[in-house]
This record gives sequence, C-alpha cells and structure tokens, in this order.
Amino acid sequence: MESTARVTVRQGTAPSDKPFGPTFVTPLYMGAVLNPINSSVIAPALVTIAAAMHTSVGGTAILISSLYLTSAIAQPAAGRLAEEFGPRRVFFVGILLVLVGGVLGAVARDLPSLVTARVLIGAGTSAGYPSAMLLIRRRARAAGLQAPPGSVLGGLAIAGAATVAVGPAIGGLLVGWLGWQTAFWINVPFAVAAFAMAAAWIPKDPDRVRGRSARDLVSRIDVAGIVGFGAALTALLVFLSALPDPDWTALCISVAAAAALVGWELRAANPFLNVRLLASNLALTRTYVRNGLTLLGTYVILYGLTQWLEAARGLSAYQAGLVLIPMGALSALSARVVSRRARVRAPLVVSALLLLVGAVATLFLDSGSPVIAVTAVTAVFGLTSGASNVANQTVLYKEAPPESVGTASGLLRTFGYIGSIASAAITGTAFRTHVDDTGLQHISWALVGIAALVLVMTVSDRHLARTDRQPAH
Repeated sequence: MESTARVTVRQGTAPSDKPFGPTFVTPLYMGAVLNPINSSVIAPALVTIAAAMHTSVGGTAILISSLYLTSAIAQPAAGRLAEEFGPRRVFFVGILLVLVGGVLGAVARDLPSLVTARVLIGAGTSAGYPSAMLLIRRRARAAGLQAPPGSVLGGLAIAGAATVAVGPAIGGLLVGWLGWQTAFWINVPFAVAAFAMAAAWIPKDPDRVRGRSARDLVSRIDVAGIVGFGAALTALLVFLSALPDPDWTALCISVAAAAALVGWELRAANPFLNVRLLASNLALTRTYVRNGLTLLGTYVILYGLTQWLEAARGLSAYQAGLVLIPMGALSALSARVVSRRARVRAPLVVSALLLLVGAVATLFLDSGSPVIAVTAVTAVFGLTSGASNVANQTVLYKEAPPESVGTASGLLRTFGYIGSIASAAITGTAFRTHVDDTGLQHISWALVGIAALVLVMTVSDRHLARTDRQPAH
C-alpha cells in the first residue's frame, strides 16, 4: 500500500528540506485535538446538562460513553479507510461530521438529540489521529527517514494534552457564561480552522479508488469485520452501563459477537482486526492493553472528580475546570519531556508508579479536603497521562507493520476508548443515585486495582527493553 504513497511537495506545503515543517504538522495537530476538546470541555457541563434535561448526573454518562463507543469503532475503521481512500480525504470527511455534530448538539432540546450529536462528533474526531499517523509515516518514507523526529509524534500527544489542560477551565467558563450549549458550539470554529488548514497545506491523496468495483472495496475494507467489531463493543457497553445490575444477555451477545468476529477475521483476506498479528505480536497487543488501562484511570479522575467537585463540594463548573488545569498542563509537559527521549521503558514504569501513587492519594480525599490537595492529586494523573501516551505511541510506531499503521494507530485509540467507556461505567455506578464521598471512595479503590495491574504489566514486560534498542520499521 505504502509504495504508491510518496508525497509530493507543492505550493503551500513544507519545503523538501523540511518535510515536517509547521505547515504540514499544524493541521494534523488541529485534527488531533478535536477529540480531546470534546472529552474535556463537556466534563464541567455534565451537571448543568443533567439539570436542563431533567435527568440524574449519572444519567449523563451516556454522553461520555456514546462518544467513546463510536470512537472505539470508528478509529480503526477510519485508519483502514485512510489506507484505502487516502488520509486527506478521510480527514476532510471527519471534520465535516464534527461540524454537523457540534451544531446539532448546540440546538438540541432532549437527551437523545445530544447523544446523536455526540455519536456524530465521535465518528468525525476519529478520522484525525489515524490519518495523521499515516500521513506522518508516508512523509517520513518519502523523505528517506526510518522514522520522523520524535517531536513530531510527541506533538500529537502534546496537542491533546494541552487541550485537556485548558479544556475544563474554558469549558467551565463558557458553560457558566453562555450555557451548556457552548460545549457543542466550540466545535464549529475548530472544525472550520482545521478544514481550511488541511485544504491549504496537506498534499492531495493519490487516486486509489477509481477503477475498483464495489465488491472489491467492500472486501478490502472488510465491512463485515467492522460490523462485527461494532456489535461486540456495543453489547459490551450495554452490559457496562447496566452495572451494578448486570445485563447478562448483553454480555452473552458481546461474547458471541466477539467469537464470530475472530472466526471471520481468521478467514478474511484483508482482516479489519488482524487476529493473527495480535496473537503473534504480543508486544503490540500489550501496548494496546496498557494504554487502555492507563486511560481508564485517567478518565475516571477527569469525569468522576469533576462531578464530585461540583455536586459534593459545591464548586461551579468554572471552578471545577480551574482545579483540573494543572492535570492537563503537567500532562503536556511530561509528554514533551518523553517525546525528546528515544527510550520507552523508563517512562512507562514511572508512569505506572505515578498512577498507583495518585490512586492511593485519592483514597484520602473527602468533602473536607482542601482544594489544593485535590489539585495535587489530579496533577499526578496528568504526569501519568502525558508520559504514557507518548511512550505507548512510540512503541506502536516501532512495532506496527508499516502498511497498516493507520489501522494499528486507530486500534491504539480504540483500546483507550474502551478504557474511557469503562470509566463512564465506573463513575455512573458509583454516582448512580447521588454524588458523595462514598461514591468517590468506591472510585478510588477501583483506581488502586487498575494502577496495580498496569504496574505489574509494565515492570514484567521484558520486550520494552528490546524496543528501546530497535529502530522504527
């Protein structure tokens, strides 16, 4: 696939001696921040949305899980589509979906309409990251490089972390001044800017579609595999959302759909979910799982602690957002530091240790804790998030087959979204009836278990040391 993907430098793109100049990377970073925007800005708006829609705070968890379920399915699908149709085309379609979803959510008057908007936004933001990774891979190959500069890959994580740093505060300020609708309106200027920059600065895709039959395209994209993957994840979400009253039927459907998916993918000529690769390349598989568990812990704090600060501590949406600024700022800082290093094992071990420290510290928080203590705890999770994001992304770039880096990158995000879905289930269960210190304690113990598992996985993973010694494909 990649042999025909040589990029050409045209007017408006980076010059040939600077293949990763600002004009090339800026639209990619802009597309990459669309998902963090919708993850962080809505966090301080959940309590206000619950009041406007006459539902419980726990009931708004569907606005989180619907976006992440859609993203979990759409990320690898967008990666596959980018490999087949071209990353620039897929990037544009994603931005348009974000624009439509932002407008729909802003004018919505009921919860189902908001869920629909979040689904559209989830599908649209899913195009940014795998398209960016594929464009970076192809640009590096066209420039004769084994791998792009570490700052380029790190920039994707830093852009997202910086957005998370200011997202809750900006979201809280906008919600406090203009209402919860601004959590959706904010997509409009970002989507318009990303579209304009991509149109001006990203080189056109080679025409890879003309002359192919519809049957050939369906086979290469593996539509059946995408549908099966979506069915398994959707049923799993239904099961998780029903907790603490488990819906065993949904779990059985999820398991059955997953089994059917594996059977199909083992026979597919162009599998959407390469089961054989996941079974043979355990380093890549462990990276997916480690990334998902780390983000599970991070998002439990992002959403759970925000709701607790507003409902139990009585902070405004803006004040709750301000408390989370150090978390995002330190996430961006740690991402930048790790992106300048070639090694991954040490940052991942330190990140896992910090995750455990933050989880244990959360156990000591209650309604009487000073705000500075809450801020300090969230800051620890920020350090964890930034370091692990960059290091896991680097491992993926080294371990993933070059010809399927788009799909592989999407799957990395998919496992992160599964973690986010699980975080919504944890917070929704802990705060099902009302938000209080008891619910926060339940969340904290769940975090301790998650962090301990991540630490054991990371320390015992001997392949990480070998990854430090090998170049990218």
